[in-house]
Amino acid sequence: MAEQPVAEQPVAERPVGARPVGARIGAGQPGPPQPSPARAARLSRLARARLYLCTERRENFGEFAGLVVTAGVDIVQLRHKGLEWRPERALLDELAAGVAPAGGLSAANDRADLVSASGVDVLHLGQDDIPPALARRFVGADVLLGLSTHDPAQLRAAIADPDVDYFCVGPVWPTPTKPGRPGVGLGLLREAAALAPPFADGAKPWFVTGGVSPETLDDVQATGARRIVVVRAITGAANPAAVAGALARRLAGQGPQVAGS
Repeated sequence: MAEQPVAEQPVAERPVGARPVGARIGAGQPGPPQPSPARAARLSRLARARLYLCTERRENFGEFAGLVVTAGVDIVQLRHKGLEWRPERALLDELAAGVAPAGGLSAANDRADLVSASGVDVLHLGQDDIPPALARRFVGADVLLGLSTHDPAQLRAAIADPDVDYFCVGPVWPTPTKPGRPGVGLGLLREAAALAPPFADGAKPWFVTGGVSPETLDDVQATGARRIVVVRAITGAANPAAVAGALARRLAGQGPQVAGS
């Protein structure tokens, strides 16, 4: 008797991108995209950063920025409301040229369009500014993005947002640089320290803002915070570089508390 042909069994289709049965996870599969050398260098400097200065424009701006970075500041942000596009672009270029030789990061405030046209390293955004995902489309993958947070929900959202490279928490105390905004208190810093332990592997960097000075630094550090943003403590000092150096040493666990002027 003739043999009956064996019917072909249907082969189940595999979803596009699915691994073949028995294949090892990761075998022949591309990993996450690696950052460019420029972004990797900026992320490395951000990971080591402890002291962040926000400042308005001032005489010999680039030279001033270079001096405070040499003294111990890690990031310098130009924050001067009301500037026209061309003058602010010129100041950002001056800032970037001033901090780069000393190994610092230069930062712009709010303006994704200016960052895309300049050589600064960082764009810092507020809650009411352009969303980070949209800002990323303007500035590209290499520029670091920071975001201000003022409550637990914003803090958690910043930690989870893949477009946010670091975030700020505050203002801890009311400050003239943020008129009308109440202080968030030290409790939010403790929450941030629990969710993103400073300098822990994989933890997103974050900085404390609002009323941070040589006189309040001990209270800030007692919450577990290890990175700070300062304004008047350095910009209003008779010797800004000396104060920057003293703050940097304290943040690194060296040196006693010093006067702020």
